Order: sequence, then structure tokens, then C-alpha cells
Amino acid sequence: MRTLQCGALIFSCLLAQPISSDDTLSPNGEVAVVLSRSDSIPTEIHTATDPYFEGYIQALVDMHYAEYRVVVIVKDRNVWLANLPSNKLMSNSIVSFVKDVPGVKEVHELNGVPPEDEELREKYVRRPRINGIWFPQMTELFQPLIAAPRQISYTLGYRSGDRVCGNKAVDISLGDDFAIYRWLDVMWHGDLQIGIEAGIWSVFNMDPNHRIEPGTELVNTDFYCGIPLTYAHDKWSFRLRGYHISSHLGDEFLVNHPEYVNPASSFPHKRVNPSIEAVDFAVSYQASEAIRIYGFPGAIVHSDESFPWKPMYIEYGTEVRFLGTKFYKQKLYGTLYIGMHWRNYQELNWNFDGTYRIGYEFSKLQGIGRKFRFYAAYHHGYSLEGQFSKMRTHYMEYNLSYGF
Repeated sequence: MRTLQCGALIFSCLLAQPISSDDTLSPNGEVAVVLSRSDSIPTEIHTATDPYFEGYIQALVDMHYAEYRVVVIVKDRNVWLANLPSNKLMSNSIVSFVKDVPGVKEVHELNGVPPEDEELREKYVRRPRINGIWFPQMTELFQPLIAAPRQISYTLGYRSGDRVCGNKAVDISLGDDFAIYRWLDVMWHGDLQIGIEAGIWSVFNMDPNHRIEPGTELVNTDFYCGIPLTYAHDKWSFRLRGYHISSHLGDEFLVNHPEYVNPASSFPHKRVNPSIEAVDFAVSYQASEAIRIYGFPGAIVHSDESFPWKPMYIEYGTEVRFLGTKFYKQKLYGTLYIGMHWRNYQELNWNFDGTYRIGYEFSKLQGIGRKFRFYAAYHHGYSLEGQFSKMRTHYMEYNLSYGF
């Protein structure tokens, strides 16, 4: 009966097309429909019995968080959630998701079911749980470092004042995290995941000084590939990562700067082959729903002899989110954020290198999932671009990005 109710509710969600009180007629007689969040649910929900309402919420949770096998129990429109994941960020996201369902009075987290409901314990809470999931798509165990200048994402932005790549420059990145497999409830009852990361970062000088090759000048492109092993439990998450980065100067840059490739040139900066393999171990702590802190040491295990690096480095930072807003008609969550990320490299005499970002992000699910961001940033320290990465610079950025 429970399964039939869930199926019927999902089917009715797909078919329901109510017209709100804000409907108006266009000049050609067509009806303009304005939908709110509550308009998208079946009208039966408002007068449904607890079992019917429970089946509806269970179907919604299973659609978005199926791998965690969360159990929904409803009594008098109060909701109890059992089998919540140990990852605090994800459990908060599920609780917030259920709170947004029209008709829900309160949501409570439940560790099992009270003894007086032993029948429910046997029927639902002890239902079989899967050991893992292939190719999880909705969430990441180790959340991205939103202020890290080499965080993979899809990004387009404008850069102003960079003394290395040009006073007027455009930066583009393409990259993603491809989760392969996630083990559920392992070790300390957390989740473990292995995946592959890949990305590129390119910078274009929009106003080059040398005009041998007219037009925009591709300065540099960095290529990245990594294998992250991540683990999350409660407010803690960890990432062990091995990765490779290599850099290549752009064709237009080499044409406009022949001294980089001329063997007879006395120019001190020759074309080299920046390429490294490194490993790092990151620790992140979600101090509250608003504040996160993180840090990690790393070691460069190999660098090309034409552009050598001393092995040790550390990176660390913090993120603050505030003034979260729910856009019910668009079914989106919006949040202001500030991120600060610092780096200290042995090769650079442990000098400080900082990136500071302030922006706004939109997401489908609160706290987790893919997000669209726009932000302003200030970078002060060293360039990030290939063989220029040992040269000091500073610049402003104005970017749009999409990713986790």
C-alpha cells in the first residue's frame, strides 16, 4: 500500500498543472500561469492522512537522496527522519529540504524509532541499506574550496591589473569532479568516496603590448588531473589527493615574445616546461552552518628539471556564508559568502600568497549540490600561471562560475 501511494503521488505531481490566483489573460486569449512552490504539489496533500503525507515526503526524499535510505515517519503533520547520514552538512540539507514541504509542521531528527513504535522500527528503520553507490551525482563529501584559485569549476571572468598576464585579461577554466564510487557507513560510520578530477585554466591578454600577432593573446594554459579519496563524518571531512599539473605557453604569446624561444637571445626568461606531481592531505571542519575552516600540507614529489620546485607547501583558509534566502517560485536557495585562501610554498621562501572572494551563490538543494556563483576577488602574492608562478603580482577579478 505504501509503495502504491508513493507511485500515485509521483504520477500526480507530474500531471498536476494548477492555475494560481495570479492568472491573467494575454491579448490573444492565452492564460498566463504563475506558479508558486505550493502550486507544484497535488491538492490532495493539504487534506491527506498521515500515511498518505508520509508516502509523499518519502518519495521526495528518495528522489533527491536515494543513496542514504532515509526513513520518513509522520504523525499529525510532524515529521521524524531516521537513518540520516553521519555527514552533518548532508543531514542538514535533508532536514531543510523536508521543512520546505508545504504542510509540514516540524521536523525532528531520529536515531531509530521510539520503543513504543516497535512495529515501525521493524518495518522501516531496519529495512536493508545499500553498502555503496556507483557514480553519485548530487553531493560531494569534501566540499570545494570556493576561494582557492585552483579549485576546479567552469569559470569565465575578467581580470584587471595583473602585471604578469596583462592589465586587461580574461580567465577561463573548465573542470569537473567525476565521482566513481561511494562507500556508505564505513570506518567511523562515515562515507568514503574515490573519484577523478580534471581541469584546465587559461588566461588571455586582451590588450597585449606586442602586436606582432594582432588581437587577443593566449598567454598560458595549465592542465590538471587528480585522484581524490575523500571521507566525511559529522562536521569533519578529509581529502587525500594525488595530482599532476603541467603548463604551456600560448601560441600568440610566443609569437609576440620571440625572445622566449630564440636560442641566441640573452633574455633571462626562456620557455621552460613547468610540470609537477604532488600529494596533499586536507582537513575541513564545518564549525557551524555559516563557518568552515580548513587546511592542508602538501609535498611536490616531482618537478621538471627545467622548472624545479622545493617540495613542501601548506594551504589553508576559511569560508563564511550568511543571509541565506529561499526563492520559492524558482525553487532555489541563495547565499552570500566570503572566502579567504592562503598559500605558503617552500620554493617561495614561505611568503604569504592570498586570494579573497566575496560573492553570491545559487543552488537547487540547500547547502549541497552544484551551484552557480558570481563573485569579485582580489589576489595578492604570486602568479598562478605556469612558468610565471614564481613572479609576484596582484589583481582584481570579476567572475561567473558553475560547479560544486
